[in-house]
Formats: sequence, C-alpha cells, structure tokens
Amino acid sequence: MKHIIILGDGMADWPIEALGGKTPLMAARKPHIDALARQGINGLLKTVPDDMPAGSEIANMGVLGYDVHAVYEGRGVLEAASMGVEIEEGDLALRCNLICIQDGTIKNHSAGHISNEEAAVLIQFLNEKLSGETIRFYPGVSYRHLLVIKGGSKNLICTPPHDVPGTAFRSVLIKEKTSDARETAALLNDLILKSQVLLANHPVNKNRKKTGKDPANSIWPWSPGFKPQMPTLNTLFGIGESAVISAVDLIQGIGVYAGMKVLKVEGATGLYNTHYEGKAQAAIDALKGDTDFVYLHVEASDEAGHEGNVALKVKTIEYLDERIVKPIVEASKTMDVPLAIAVLPDHPTPCALKTHTHDPVPFLIYKPGIQPDSVESYDEDAAKAGSLDLLSDDQFIRTFLL
Repeated sequence: MKHIIILGDGMADWPIEALGGKTPLMAARKPHIDALARQGINGLLKTVPDDMPAGSEIANMGVLGYDVHAVYEGRGVLEAASMGVEIEEGDLALRCNLICIQDGTIKNHSAGHISNEEAAVLIQFLNEKLSGETIRFYPGVSYRHLLVIKGGSKNLICTPPHDVPGTAFRSVLIKEKTSDARETAALLNDLILKSQVLLANHPVNKNRKKTGKDPANSIWPWSPGFKPQMPTLNTLFGIGESAVISAVDLIQGIGVYAGMKVLKVEGATGLYNTHYEGKAQAAIDALKGDTDFVYLHVEASDEAGHEGNVALKVKTIEYLDERIVKPIVEASKTMDVPLAIAVLPDHPTPCALKTHTHDPVPFLIYKPGIQPDSVESYDEDAAKAGSLDLLSDDQFIRTFLL
C-alpha cells in the first residue's frame, strides 16, 4: 500500500460569529474530504508539545512522528537545507523575514506578500551593505529568507513577527537567554535597525508605496538554530521512497533531512492562488511511479488565518477539497497499488487570534477496505467522536502506516 498525507496548514480554527458559530472547516463545502472521513477513521492529534512554540516547523515534524524535543533546531536550518545552503559547524541559521513596519509598529510579517523578484533585489542589496566574513543573507521565497551568522549563539529570545502584528517593534527586539548570547543579540538588533535605514528609500519600496503596496522596510530574524541531527523516515518507520511537495522552504527542508525527495511545482506560491492542480498532479505522478509516500503541504489556509480573513480561509479549504483531494481520490482508483490517504492541518491558526495555537488538530485516515467509525464529516467537533480519540508523539504516523 502507498500513502499520502494531505496537509492544509493552519486549517483548524475556533467558532466564528460571522459563520454562525461554525469554524471554517465546518462552514466550507468540502464533499470529498467529508467522504473520506465517513469512509475512514478519525481523531485528534496533538502536534506541538505545550512547552514548545506552536510553529509550523515543530508541528509538521510532529505530524511526521519526530521527537521534536530531540531534533528541533529552528526554522533557519530547515530552510537552509531546502535552499541548498550548507550549514557548517558553528553556523547559526535564522529565518529572516522581510516585514512592514508602520509608525514604529509591525504592520505585517510578510511585507504585503512581497514578490520573489522584489525580495531578491532587496536581499542582494542588504548583502552588499551588511554582509561580511561572519554575516550572510540568502534569498528565499516571497518574504521568507535566511540569515547565517558564523559563531553565533542560539540562546536567544526571538519573537515570530506573525505573532505580533500591531506591536511596537522595539518591544519585541531580540534578547539573550544567557550571557553568552548577548553579543549575538546585539548584532542581530543592530542589523534590524540598519536594515530599516537602508530599505526605507530603496527603489523597490518606493515603487511598492507608489502602487499602494506595503514596503519591505525591515528585516526580522527569528527561530535560530544549528544543523539538526534528524534520522530519516526510512530509518524511523521503514518508509521506502518518499517525496515532499510544498511551496514553503521550511517544509522542503524538513523533507531533505527526513530523506524525502523535494518535488518542485511551478506556480506554487504558498498563498491562496497557489497551483493546486499542479501539486495534485505531482503527487499523482510520484505515486504512480516508484514513490511510496508523499507529504503534500498547502500553506494557503495558514496565511488566511494570519490575515484574519475568514472568507478567504473558507475558500482555501474548498480549494483544497476540489483541487487537491478530489483529483487524488479519483486517480487512486486507477492505481495499481492501493492508496491510503490522511488529511489534517499541522496546527490551528484561528482567524480571531491571527497566530498559531497548541490545540489538537482533527485528522482522518482512509485506507481501502478499512472499517469506518461513526464520524460523518471532517471538522474539529466531528473528530472528537472518532475511534482514534486523541493521539500524540508518533502514534498518528504509525497508525497511518500500519
């Protein structure tokens, strides 16, 4: 049997008054996902330990069954792996957002979802002005970039910018956890302040403001770490050939360390307008070939949650159902080998909160011939009645792979 996990990042939510007290999962029209829930087994999964940040990097490693306390080293090193940047001994890697600051407060974490092309120009400019023997910026996708500090300390308190929109940026500058990190914290804060001066009147930002877009007028480093020691999925669970499909560098990076082949899809953006059909077809082609396990990640619902955009979040779930799940289910009927399908988010991103929470997420597992439980639809409440109850650690992935 082959396996695919279809992960709608941040799909889970809280009841919303504008939806009549329903969550986006409850309100969305998603007949194909609901059919899988009816034909499969359901439950809740605790993806993030309460003593760790509810970030997508931790949550996705949790979905895959990793001991996150043992292997987690921050987003930066994962994104470096995706980008092909070699992290050496003693290199500190950090996610480096391009953000928008307005009147001294963080307006958004994405500089209005700046384009890859504009961002690359700005990152190259920052390299020309700020990099040296110990500092280097690497361009990524949209607002998501990489900063590497040679000889830095990871004992830092860094605030994810998507957690604090509307907050005065100076109140959430980087702090040291221990005295050995004081120099690194000071260096990073100096880079933030210098970037604001350099980016303020850059032609890219002048043009963005002229066209009514948010300027990318500051960097924001966070999630520091060193190169992780992660066993592959084959080592952990005996998974054969595996592949990851995602527009997000950190998910691709998890895939690299997990021993998965990274399948790039043209037009995949990480937003609501991503190339859903292209991702679905890439998964189908892989599964019809030599690939035994596919991890298909779609970021769109998470971005809608961070924006607090309820209508968009509902739409992204409907897109996932119609443009990802439907074609994969239909294609599975013509495959030579049976296909097991799981659908779940990595964490909730409630629109009311605009950030992630530690709440357990609903999941479904469908396998041909499985004895279904009593669940009739897929959402946060329905999953509570599932036969698998509440799982944690590697219980979900082991159940799925059995």
